Amino acid sequence: MSSLSDKIQQLDPTRIPRHVAIIMDGNGRWAKQHGHERSFGHENGVATVRQATEIASEVGVKYLTLYTFSTENWNRPQDEVDALMNLIVVSIEQQTPDLIKNNVRLTTIGNMERMPEFASSRLRKCMEDTGHCTGLVLCLALSYSSRWEIVEACRQMAKEAVAGNLNPDDIDDSVLAAHLATADMPDPDLLIRTGGDLRVSNYLLWQIAYSELYFTPKYWPDFTKEDFVDAIADYQARERRYGKTSEQVKEEK
Repeated sequence: MSSLSDKIQQLDPTRIPRHVAIIMDGNGRWAKQHGHERSFGHENGVATVRQATEIASEVGVKYLTLYTFSTENWNRPQDEVDALMNLIVVSIEQQTPDLIKNNVRLTTIGNMERMPEFASSRLRKCMEDTGHCTGLVLCLALSYSSRWEIVEACRQMAKEAVAGNLNPDDIDDSVLAAHLATADMPDPDLLIRTGGDLRVSNYLLWQIAYSELYFTPKYWPDFTKEDFVDAIADYQARERRYGKTSEQVKEEK
């Protein structure tokens, strides 16, 4: 069996996905499988976030976006929501020194107005502390859903049009993309989902129009650095055609 270093060396450094997005699914089921409450799974998932961040930075990924807490997650039992909010904040605060050490900049996307004040203020502090970092951008999708994001973009464009600052006839793909929460990031090249479910769950719907999708049955707490590299190797084995034929793609190389 190849070691992690061997697997990394086998990757094509010229074809590393610039942006990887992950749906971190399976924490609760992992905990149940091990005879614990759901919170135990979330706690163990934190270690996987750290490992994913480290390996993404090591292999040269520039942006890593993690589906941390969806808009729909607000509908979960209040005690689980409270525990998740506290876990997210405490974990990020604990990891901030390592993020700075590894030149990782933290950012978020989502409806932060719905976040408890204690969580949003402390997260903003962590983002400020890593704001000078120039390496990997670690983006947490918090209180996020893609439909919410697209609706917000439409509202913003409508307001600009009413104010006379935007001609509706000028609205195209690029204009809408510029109004999304991810306007300062490239679209994901690769979307990874753990946990075995084969859906995208209202996550970056606009941005993943041409992303490669990678599904694994492994629950998030069991997802290793080796698994991350395997996902990139699988990505590199695919031909990205963007609607063109294989012959056209080969001619362009």
